[in-house]
Amino acid sequence: MLPFLVLCLVLAANGAPGKNFDNRIVGGRPTTIEEYPYQVGVLFYGAPSCGGSIISPNYVVTAAHCTNGVEEEGITVRVGSNVTTAHGEIFTVKKIHQNPNFNYNLLDFDISILELETPITFGATASPIKLVPNDFPIAPGAQATITGWGTLSEQGRPSSELQVVQVPVVSNEDCQRDYGQDAVVTERMVCAMEEGGGKDACQGDSGGPMVVDGLLAGIVSWGFGCARPNYPGVYSRVSTLRDFVRNVTNI
Repeated sequence: MLPFLVLCLVLAANGAPGKNFDNRIVGGRPTTIEEYPYQVGVLFYGAPSCGGSIISPNYVVTAAHCTNGVEEEGITVRVGSNVTTAHGEIFTVKKIHQNPNFNYNLLDFDISILELETPITFGATASPIKLVPNDFPIAPGAQATITGWGTLSEQGRPSSELQVVQVPVVSNEDCQRDYGQDAVVTERMVCAMEEGGGKDACQGDSGGPMVVDGLLAGIVSWGFGCARPNYPGVYSRVSTLRDFVRNVTNI
């Protein structure tokens, strides 16, 4: 079981499952930052490593496994670009607010908030996304929109363009049944999977957005491989983590 650190759109690959931090978007299409202006790239010492979502001029939400053990000076955020390696604007991080309950082994409470040194100026390529409320229900079958950059196959190279895919939500009960004893699906997680596989988040964009009904409902977290049948992608469930976000940001 590995967290997703790169999102790629790929076809499912066969092989033994391993928990994957590297999220790619599988089975999607190229898109633009103008369509999804809340999407950002999170860089470690200048190298693209994770995704994130703008929630206000001063705050970006990402996954805790993206920030675990990293100091503020090692992280920057690229805003307003279709690619993670150029264009847009780079923001430095004033403070990393990692959820104190984050469990690296289970990837539970997998959320961090990046407080920026300077505020983002909003426009066509940079704007915030609203978060779901505490009691937001996500019914099985609801369409989740996932965006990010990453490899186009399970062991492939990252995509140079922002990608998007839509994947239906599956219940936590079905998700736990699929993973069996290999992993624990907690109430702070939400799962999504195309029946038969073929569409998923995958390696390279952990921390990126999962959007339902136009609201930030999930954060790319982990999975076994990418887009494999019977192994849903797993996301941090934002509704169960809203108190943490509110305490840090007043949002």
